[in-house]
Amino acid sequence: MESPKRTRNGADVTNAAMLVDHHCHLDFPQFAEDLDGIIGRAKAAGVGTMVTISTRIRQFDRIRVIAETYKDVYCSVGTHPHNADEELDIPVEDIIRLAQHPKCVAIGEAGLDYYYQHSSAQGQAEGFRRHIRAARETGLPLEIHARDADEDTATILADEHAQGAFPAVLHCFTGGRDLAMRAVDLGLYVSFSGVVSFKKSEALRALAAELPLDRILVETDAPYLAPVPYRGKTNEPAYVVHTAAAVAEARGITLTELAAATTENFFRLYTKAQPPEELDPSLLKGAPPQ
Repeated sequence: MESPKRTRNGADVTNAAMLVDHHCHLDFPQFAEDLDGIIGRAKAAGVGTMVTISTRIRQFDRIRVIAETYKDVYCSVGTHPHNADEELDIPVEDIIRLAQHPKCVAIGEAGLDYYYQHSSAQGQAEGFRRHIRAARETGLPLEIHARDADEDTATILADEHAQGAFPAVLHCFTGGRDLAMRAVDLGLYVSFSGVVSFKKSEALRALAAELPLDRILVETDAPYLAPVPYRGKTNEPAYVVHTAAAVAEARGITLTELAAATTENFFRLYTKAQPPEELDPSLLKGAPPQ
């Protein structure tokens, strides 16, 4: 499979500044037979850093090994809301302990999913709050999953923020404008996946254009939600270039400008991650010293 070279509107993507895919699932079976190829194609496409995201704390070792194997791949630790009821017996102290691993740069993903409701609403909320506490105590950003749960997500975020600030990003955002703006007001970030490139995502593109540039990220959520022109295929980190291009087009800026901004945003938020050696330091003017 060739690395992507052009965006859906024909723009050249080979000369953009480095991109980051802060949310993918490299431990999923779709990638088991070709992980070296997946990482190689991402690098060839200009994706310098990836974070493979935990969905079950009890399977943390699977993603830890991947992060240890590849220099510019990091990981998180946490329980997806689909699996919340399965891991409510795991104390927050265990999340905090596992997060001390040098390649673990984030907490989660955790949050609320009322679309599928694979776990109870009560269990999801309890797990969400535990992960917020872990993010607050470790200083690592929480990857928040929120689907069809805008009101309850906003309520929990506001309630927990009143007890102490914590770093976080609303990943793969598909919610309403109110939730996004309330999150930004609390100092959080909002991330866009391939959904932003879909034909019927006009409202999402309008939001991507409206949010402050210093509060947005891009991701794949691979192997899901491949952007145009790969929609319907297995997604992979290399394709984040097309998601970034869709956001850049919506904002009326170049892909290079969008890539530079989201890369700087990433390293500002994910303070444990080390920039790749080939990254131009000028892109990180706002990031904390390494």
